[in-house]
Amino acid sequence: MSDIDIEKQEKTAFSIHSTQSNIILSDEVVGPIGKWQAIKDSFKRVDLGELDSNLTEAERVAIATARAPLKRHLKSRHIQMIAIGGAIGTGLFVGSGSSLRTAGPAGVLIGYGISSTFILCMICALGEMAVEFPVSGGFTTYATRFVDDSFGFAANFNYALQWLVILPLEIVSASITVNYWGTPKKYRDGFVALFWLVIVTINMFGVKGYGEAEFWFSTVKVVCILGFIICGISLVCGARGSYIGGTYWHHPYGAFVGDNAGARFKGVMSVFTSAAFAFGGSEMVGLAAAETSNPRKSLPKAAKQVFWRITIFYMVSLTLVGLLVSHKDPRLIGSSSADAAASPFVIALVSHGIKGLPSVFNVVICIAVLSVGNSSVYACSRTLAAFSEQGYAPKWMNLEYVDRSGRPLVGIIITSTFGLLGFVAASDKEGEVFNWLYALFGLSSLFTWAGICFCHIRFRRALSAQGRSTDELSFVSPVGVKGSYYGIFIITCVLIAEFWVAAWPNGYKQMSGSETVQNFFETYLSFPVFVFSYFGRRIYKKNWQLFIPSIDVDIDTGRREIDIENLKAEIAEEKAELAAKPFYKRAYAFWCE
Repeated sequence: MSDIDIEKQEKTAFSIHSTQSNIILSDEVVGPIGKWQAIKDSFKRVDLGELDSNLTEAERVAIATARAPLKRHLKSRHIQMIAIGGAIGTGLFVGSGSSLRTAGPAGVLIGYGISSTFILCMICALGEMAVEFPVSGGFTTYATRFVDDSFGFAANFNYALQWLVILPLEIVSASITVNYWGTPKKYRDGFVALFWLVIVTINMFGVKGYGEAEFWFSTVKVVCILGFIICGISLVCGARGSYIGGTYWHHPYGAFVGDNAGARFKGVMSVFTSAAFAFGGSEMVGLAAAETSNPRKSLPKAAKQVFWRITIFYMVSLTLVGLLVSHKDPRLIGSSSADAAASPFVIALVSHGIKGLPSVFNVVICIAVLSVGNSSVYACSRTLAAFSEQGYAPKWMNLEYVDRSGRPLVGIIITSTFGLLGFVAASDKEGEVFNWLYALFGLSSLFTWAGICFCHIRFRRALSAQGRSTDELSFVSPVGVKGSYYGIFIITCVLIAEFWVAAWPNGYKQMSGSETVQNFFETYLSFPVFVFSYFGRRIYKKNWQLFIPSIDVDIDTGRREIDIENLKAEIAEEKAELAAKPFYKRAYAFWCE
């Protein structure tokens, strides 16, 4: 089925196509125009018309997000690299240094290993819903449809704020990274302006430009990680003359940080904040579903394979970092420090006499910053548009403005403007601002991932309550609802442990009262923000219903595949074909396709 047919089935009220310098609006040829006029016209708003005033609020939200005029230009290769690229950035390249310093090499692997398990559950749950409902806002919209209005508001606000903060955070990180080459501080503004301009320009080319840029950014990062893994294995095995092995795991260094079990446990728990920052972006496949040409084919493969690739990249590379760099190395400093350019990957190469590659790696870190900054503008602008489509923003803000090229223009402008905070890089308060931006982001990814798992549970419950089954789903999460319950359980445990670490950090007895309070909010600030937005919405709307009744949940509006019976027949045929294949092919299909 072509994209045009799909759009007609979903009753998209407006379509625009460019053919031989003619503009076709709703199938009517207006006439030949110049290229400059075509560019100007592309910024005009798509008029979808008013919705029926007799619709309920839930129906209005479902239809508004389903008919958003976003362009479906993302292909399977874009989707996979978007997810990989969003999760391989400064969190891995730089933030892992903080984790190694506070938890030790074994603590880092435990923290990231546990995080990867609930990432699997989350991304499979997200894939199941995104294949069925590739709507504007993705999982932030599911929170409104499957849970309730207040939860949807909190989820949307939290996710938009998360990416809004990341853009200046990444730009500041990039300006710090160039310190490696001895760049004078007076040139920081120039680098900030350059990074900001590149990121904004890419997003002005629409979703196709974003997807293509992200594909190549991510390719560079993946090649770099693979190169480091090969180099790291060689160094550990003695390529530079002496066998290293597990030296840094033993006396006098140790596999953990701390003199007792409590201190070591706190060290491991502190890893989860940087792990959340590092894995943040792996959920981007769900947000991009609305702009994917064929979500039924591309999203399941992306959801499964992205998890395995990210896990392998992280676990193998961090294992090698722990073998090559001591957690007591004085060059390792906190990821929320003004000297955050001290990447443990770079330290590993420098410490073992590898020349040239450290500079190459810092260039890749700059590319990673561009990649994550690119994703932040994309994600925040789409979330803001969905935020408005769901009735959460004042009409005068026009956040749902989508132009004829499928760009949520107002959202892009707001996100880009907020990115100008990156110019604080030239200020003496740079480190302090960096700390608080990082605190705002902090644990917000954990709330997002727990929310996705909860939406999946509510979606399955609605299916059951309405007498329907997973037989009608194009893709079923291989870990099922149990995986979503597991994800919520682990994330809740992490949040509780993080509260303990934030309130009573290692060495808190030597800290003043103000330092303890500051440490708590720098670690846990995103939690009160989420709680305030949730209960603030409840009080404002005077709505005390905890959940939408399962029987009333809308599980049809926005589906790309609208002929359920025909879909069931196709799924049954595909299952029969798979059942006839050898075991190893069935296993591969279950976990990777």
